[in-house]
Amino acid sequence: MKFTTLAVASLALPFVLGAGPRACVSIKEWDVPTPNSPPHDPAVGSDGALWYTGPMANRLGRLDPRSGQVKEFPLKRPCSGPHGLVADGEGNIWFTAIFKHYIGKLDPRTGTITEYPMPDASADPHTPALDGHGTLWFTTERANFVGRLDTHTGEVRLKEVPTPNAVPYGIVVARDGVPYFCEFGSNKLASIDPQTMAISEYDIKEPGARPRRLALAPDGGIYYSDYARGYLGHFDPRSKRFEEWPSPGGAGSKPYGIAVTPDGIVWYSESGIDPNTLVRFDPGTRALTTTVIPSGGGVVRNMAVAADGRIYLACSGVNKVAVADPRG
Repeated sequence: MKFTTLAVASLALPFVLGAGPRACVSIKEWDVPTPNSPPHDPAVGSDGALWYTGPMANRLGRLDPRSGQVKEFPLKRPCSGPHGLVADGEGNIWFTAIFKHYIGKLDPRTGTITEYPMPDASADPHTPALDGHGTLWFTTERANFVGRLDTHTGEVRLKEVPTPNAVPYGIVVARDGVPYFCEFGSNKLASIDPQTMAISEYDIKEPGARPRRLALAPDGGIYYSDYARGYLGHFDPRSKRFEEWPSPGGAGSKPYGIAVTPDGIVWYSESGIDPNTLVRFDPGTRALTTTVIPSGGGVVRNMAVAADGRIYLACSGVNKVAVADPRG
């Protein structure tokens, strides 16, 4: 298998955030090598590298943020449509192939790709999440399933979501091993029992809510981006209570990619604002502050957080990936 390696130009700009406590974040961006890839989701590699999917380029990419070197890994099956991805502790990259209905594992050391097909041909794996015990959980966007892959045996199981056309989307695994996911086609979050795969659904009180992405906080709380209404939301898995805050950009701000840094600060993108913004939410003060993404972002669909608190972004519409450093 051939690899593509090159260094690409970067842009680093510091921005002072808006209202509330004074803070500074620097954002550095890199073009990805293949035009019109476009990078969809980012992930943090076991060595701290920024990985991304290029669905239209049919490849995965790895950026070393220190050197700016990018290496791309073409997939062996044409038009796979790599979408979401996650790294395991051994350095493997697991990805969802939404166009060809399989989950793949890339070994970056050899370039070897192993494919795990869906037991139902309609299942379109969307976003993956590892639970730390060898199980990869994933959503399917249109097929209305949530699934699990045993990474030891290769067995794949699917469970249909009770709500029709729920559009399972973002997913996280809580500290107790329970996966939670968004129902982007409805005003619900849901959880799935790791043993029985029974699904429980939790209604957001606003019928027009459409949660799209999730992020897990250090205290076990779950934050979500309400794409339709322009809100940031919080769900407490213990009390089952919801809380929400209007996004600074207003009803049309379309909150999308979201992440929580180790200090408990919530970060999310407003994809309906041109240029896209990166919003910081402090759960202690409830202050929301905003910064502009230098390139405009072109829709930041997902985020990932490195161990040191840096935030990895995929700026899809401008064919770039970025690192936001809250330390300035």
